Parts: sequence; C-alpha cells; structure tokens
Amino acid sequence: MGSQQMKNAQDPKNIDEYIAVFPPDVQEILEQIRATIREAAPEAEETIKYRIPTFVLKENLVHFAAFKNHVGFYPTPSGIEEFKRELAEYKLAKGSVQFPIGKPMPMSLIEKIVKFRVNEVKGKSPVKKGKK
Repeated sequence: MGSQQMKNAQDPKNIDEYIAVFPPDVQEILEQIRATIREAAPEAEETIKYRIPTFVLKENLVHFAAFKNHVGFYPTPSGIEEFKRELAEYKLAKGSVQFPIGKPMPMSLIEKIVKFRVNEVKGKSPVKKGKK
C-alpha cells in the first residue's frame, strides 16, 4: 500500500513538490495540515524524510502523507499515546493515525498533538506551566 506520490513523483525534494502530485481536493487537505503544523510549531523546519513531508525540531517532530483513502499523520508513539482517547475513532498504529479523506480533518486535534510534540522535544511538560 504505497502513497500516490510514489507512483507519480520519485523522491520529492520538498513539501511543495510532494503536495503537487495529488488531486486538488487532496492538495487542499495537505496544505491545511501543513499550515496547522507550521502554526503549532513555528520553529520547526520543513523537509522530506522517508519520501514524506516531515517537520523537524531537534529531531523528527511529525510526518504526514496522503494515501488513496486517508491521510497518515505520524506524531511518534508518544504523540499517539498522549491523545489516544481523542484519536479513538480513527485507525491507529504505534506511531501513526489514519484520518479518512472525505471526512473533516481534525485540525484542532492535529494542532494539540503538534504542540505536545514541540513541548516534548524541548523537554518541557505541556501540563506544568509554573512552579507550585
């Protein structure tokens, strides 16, 4: 089960190239996810790793990819574990979740997961804001 991108474009050099090979409706979803991640992790750098869009902040923060019937979102196992209740309605794996194409993308949840990953990577707990 490969992504359409692998059939249409060999090794995209950047996220723009990755997104460009998809149909317009899927491009729109991918751009929304990209913008949501950028907003939640403004310091993260965009790149391509494993042939899919990746945001890096000291380490791999999150990845995402389009497939025929879903968008895969890869926030590492800790990102899935932290939000497993909110993600319960979706198909999950150890470090990934599948958001069906044709249903609204949970952008606010994606944003929360990315912010969690940013805090995790920076070594902060997202719950503790101040000292007691």
